[in-house]
Amino acid sequence: MKKCLLLALFALLVYACTQDQLGNPLDTQLEKALERLAPNRDIRYFQLPESTDLGSIPQGVGNTLTPEKVALGKMLFYETGLGLDARYENGRGTYSCASCHLPTAGFMPGRVQGIADGGFGFGHNGEGRGKFNNYAGSEIDAQEARPISLLNVAFVTNSMWNGKFGANHVNVGTEHLWDSDPELEANKLGLDGLEGQNIEGTIVHRMVFNHPYVLDTLGYRAMFDKAFPDWPLEERYDRLAASFALSAYIRTLLPTKAPFQEWVKGNIAAMSDQEKSGALVFFGKAGCYRCHKGGALSSNEFHALGVKDLYEAEGVFKSFPDSKRNFGRGGFTGKQEDMFRFKVPSIYNMKDSPFYFHGSSIRSLEALVEYFNNGIPENPRIPRENISPFFHPLHLTEQEKADLVAFLADGLRDPDLLRFAPEGLLSGNCFPNNDQVSQVDLGCR
Repeated sequence: MKKCLLLALFALLVYACTQDQLGNPLDTQLEKALERLAPNRDIRYFQLPESTDLGSIPQGVGNTLTPEKVALGKMLFYETGLGLDARYENGRGTYSCASCHLPTAGFMPGRVQGIADGGFGFGHNGEGRGKFNNYAGSEIDAQEARPISLLNVAFVTNSMWNGKFGANHVNVGTEHLWDSDPELEANKLGLDGLEGQNIEGTIVHRMVFNHPYVLDTLGYRAMFDKAFPDWPLEERYDRLAASFALSAYIRTLLPTKAPFQEWVKGNIAAMSDQEKSGALVFFGKAGCYRCHKGGALSSNEFHALGVKDLYEAEGVFKSFPDSKRNFGRGGFTGKQEDMFRFKVPSIYNMKDSPFYFHGSSIRSLEALVEYFNNGIPENPRIPRENISPFFHPLHLTEQEKADLVAFLADGLRDPDLLRFAPEGLLSGNCFPNNDQVSQVDLGCR
C-alpha cells in the first residue's frame, strides 16, 4: 500500500512538472493569435508606450511633447478656474475639461451625456450631474453625441466621431468643406485632429486662458513660460498654446496598467484564464480585431453599426433628430457611402462608464456583446447597404460571450487612472466640478 502511494505521488509530481514546462495552453494560444495578427509577427505591436516615454508616443504636427507641456496641460484639463465665459454667473468657475472626461469613468462622462457649463452636482462617479434651473436646455454646454474616451487618443489622427478635425490623413481631399464649417478654421493650420479640436473645444466649452486672473491671480503664466519659452509673448498664453498643452497631456493618457497590457509585456499571471479565453474570442471568432487594432485597440476607420442616436435617450439636452452628428462621417463629407459611419473608438476601461456608442443606447457590456453577437441593427432608419460588412451574427456560445465580457470588463481595465489627475489646482478649486453641490459630493467642503 505504501509503495502504491509513493508511486501515485511520484506520478503527480511528474505530471505537475510537465504542466509547468508546457505552461498554460491559453497563453500559448493567445500568443500565437497575436503573432498572426501583428504585421511583423511580434506581439509588441499590441503594447502601448509608457506615459512617461514621450519620445515613443505619437505626436501631433508641430507639437513636440515635453514634460513642461504635459505638466501645464494636466493642470489646465482639471482647472475649474478657466470657466470664465460661462453663460450665467452661477456657472463661472464650476466646470473643467474633466467634467465630461472623468478619470474614474474611463475619461468619459459618468452619465448618458456630459454637461460642463450649466451643470451642477457629481454624485458618486459623475452620474449625479444635473442642469442649473436658470439655464435653458439649449444654453448648457452639452454635445449632440456622447463624448469618446480620451484613452489612447494619441493614436487618433482625425478626432470626433465623424473625424472632421485634423488637416491630414483621412481628411486629405476634404479641404473644400472646411470653409462651410466655422469650427474647422483649425484645419487650415495644418494641425492633426487632437490639436485642432482642442482649439475649437476651448471656445465651445467657454474657457479663457489669456486673462490676468488666469495668468497672474491663479499663477499659470510661469507654467506657460516654461512650456513655450520660444513662443512670442503675444501668442504664448492664447488658445493655440493652451491646445498644444492640453493635447500633450491627453496624449499621455495610456492605460498601460490594464491586465492585457501587462500580459503583452510578459506578466502571464496578469489576466485570469477567463480573461485569456475572452481575448481569444476577441482576436478570433468574434472578429473584434478587424476594427480594434494595435495596442490602442482602435483605428482611424469609420463603420456603421446601426445604433440609435443620443436624442433618443432620456436625460439628454441639445440633441435633435436632424443633427448632422447623427449621420457620422457622412454628416461631414456629405457622401452617401459615409452616412451613419462612426469612428472606431478605443475600448479600454469601458467597465467604468456603462454607456456605449455615440448615442449611449447600450447600457452594459453584456448587452454590448449580445448586440454584436446578434448582428441586428437597432436603428430602423439606417439603410442596410450602409451597415458595416463586419456587423453580422457571430454565433458565439454562452461561454464565449461570458469570456468576452470578462476580457472587455477586466482584461482591458486599467485600475489606476487617477494617477493622471493632479493632487490640486493652482486655484485651489474643487475639481472636476466646483459648484456647491459638487463640492459636497466630492468632499471638498
